[in-house]
Parts: sequence; structure tokens; C-alpha cells
Amino acid sequence: MRDLASSAATEAVERRGGDVILLDLQGLTSATDYFVIASGESDVQVKAIAERIEERLRERGVRPWHVEGLQNSNWVLLDYVDFVVHVFHREARGYYALERLWADAPVVPFPAEDPTELWAGRE
Repeated sequence: MRDLASSAATEAVERRGGDVILLDLQGLTSATDYFVIASGESDVQVKAIAERIEERLRERGVRPWHVEGLQNSNWVLLDYVDFVVHVFHREARGYYALERLWADAPVVPFPAEDPTELWAGRE
């Protein structure tokens, strides 16, 4: 699942998402293993980032268990159970501050340099 979460993070970077991070929550919560957190500058960008991540993962046969927030695009949540993608409008990200809430979670590096390699069918 780490590779899928990494792929989602890389796709957020490709869609010009800001401050994209991947947090490893294993051992900190039983709710999920990873958070991908990204920011957009507008509601349109937030929605575009989230929809692109969902589209790319769907191409690999992975569908979200739950999607929340696409209507207002202030904070879009894509719940894939083993990892959750949060795409925030910049102000909302500062308000909810998930990075501070999960400050004990290690930040996982992800390969954003060559996203085409990530979508080559690896899992």
C-alpha cells in the first residue's frame, strides 16, 4: 500500500499540489497506514488534484471506499482504507493542521522525480 500512497502523492505534485507530504501512521492508529496531504490554491485546483488521483488509482483497479468534500472542494478526502488522501484548500490545511496532529508520524520520502515510472503497473 505504501507504493499506492506514494503514487497518489506523486500525482498531487504533478497537479501542482503544494506542500505534498506522505505520513506513515503505522503503529500510531488502527484507522489507516498512511496519509497523503496536499494543498491547492483554489477550489478548482483542489478538486482537480483529488479527481486526478482518483482517476489514476482507478486505472490500476483501486477504488476509494469513501469520498468526501468534492462538492465544495475546501477539503477533499479520498479514503482507500489502507491510506487516506487529504487535499486541502491552503487556508483549510492551516486550520485543520493534520501535520501537527500527527507530529509523531514519520514523513516518508516519495519519488516525485519520475511519476511515469510509478504508473507502470508496480504495486
